[in-house]
Amino acid sequence: MSDRELRRAAVLAQVRSGSWKLVEAAERMQVSYRQAKRLWKRYRKEGAAGLVHRSAGRISNRAKPKKLRAKVLRLIREKYAGEPGERFGPTLAAEHLGSEDGIEIAPGTLRRWMLEAGLWSTERKSRAHRQRRARREQFGELIQLDGSFHEWLEGRGPRGCVMNLVDDATGTTLCRMGEQETIWAAVGVLTAWIVKYGVPRALYTDWKNVYVREPNAKEILHGTSAVTQFGRMCERLGIHIIAASSPQAKGRVERNHGTHQDRLVKKLRRKKAATHAEANRYLETEYCAEHNRRFAVEARSAVDSHLPAPGARQCREIFRLETERVLGNDWVVRNDNRFYQVERQSRNHAPAKSTVTVCEWEDGTVEIHYRGQKLRWHEIEERPVQSTGIEQRRRKHPRLPPAPLLDHPWRKRYQDMHARGPVRTPRLNGTVPAVSPSAPP
Repeated sequence: MSDRELRRAAVLAQVRSGSWKLVEAAERMQVSYRQAKRLWKRYRKEGAAGLVHRSAGRISNRAKPKKLRAKVLRLIREKYAGEPGERFGPTLAAEHLGSEDGIEIAPGTLRRWMLEAGLWSTERKSRAHRQRRARREQFGELIQLDGSFHEWLEGRGPRGCVMNLVDDATGTTLCRMGEQETIWAAVGVLTAWIVKYGVPRALYTDWKNVYVREPNAKEILHGTSAVTQFGRMCERLGIHIIAASSPQAKGRVERNHGTHQDRLVKKLRRKKAATHAEANRYLETEYCAEHNRRFAVEARSAVDSHLPAPGARQCREIFRLETERVLGNDWVVRNDNRFYQVERQSRNHAPAKSTVTVCEWEDGTVEIHYRGQKLRWHEIEERPVQSTGIEQRRRKHPRLPPAPLLDHPWRKRYQDMHARGPVRTPRLNGTVPAVSPSAPP
């Protein structure tokens, strides 16, 4: 019985007990007096079951034929059924029934048939259980790092990416804005954190090539670990990088992005900031401090896990790109499509085919190191063309006889030699007029 029929049965029960008159019951059931009399008659004769609609349980006049239903379910079992992750849903199955089998049927009807036949279920796909992780106890024990792309300047300036550092224990935030989420952007915001608070123990990041990457075939073969440039810098600082498996795992910094995308955008609008430099100036002087006073909490432990910040000289040796290159026979190093000619050194001379390290800084400074020592070099536009062995011998021995002709007997087989001698052809190192074999000597 439906809810309406149950309510009518309760009202008519009051009429039977004499509490209400039929006129009052008609008002409460919101029907006419004539309809109330019909319902009362059926109620007295059949009880509450007599109030059920007469069409309940009957087959609709617009119902599909039973043979068609049986055929459709058979096709679904044969072609479109399977495990919960493999089987076709009602909408997709209806599309294929129309395109492949020529049977047009509504997805809603097909869904009802599949539910009744046990070929579909209303249960959603189960998701992996994720337990809520408690905050770390100490300040600096774990820092979450992530970049957020957004229209921070609302068209007044270029689109940018805010690099966001959030302490897991306290929620302390430090932000910097740049163009992209690059190595130098991550280095910039990490350096600012180190200068202000110290070196954190661990970073929680994404699975991006900026922070961590999968080992390549060569590394898998030799059993070596895959380390990025940023990862190498963190290793020297004693920072352990943890890669999050999902955005929910680093939900603290993700929720922090939402706060910045609301509050920071409006505050930059009031400051009329139109460049990344102006935005960073506001972030350093006002916004981050105000945000931390409002939203940061106290850590459960009073111990500060940060390590002391390294000196400026040590930071310069750490925050740089290091690439190993092989020194050519001509003492030329190629890196990033640029050629560096290594000059002769008074000591610690790097031999040819040795491995050197090309160091690059954010300001464009380049140094080449060999066994920890800096080499002198100058950049050249293109690599010198290596001369052939014959040219090298001629430079050492100028009195060497000229190279034989291309068709000299020394260069040909006996069977290919002409009867009257070889034809004079251009030499390798110059041109000589040819002589016809039929001309008189």
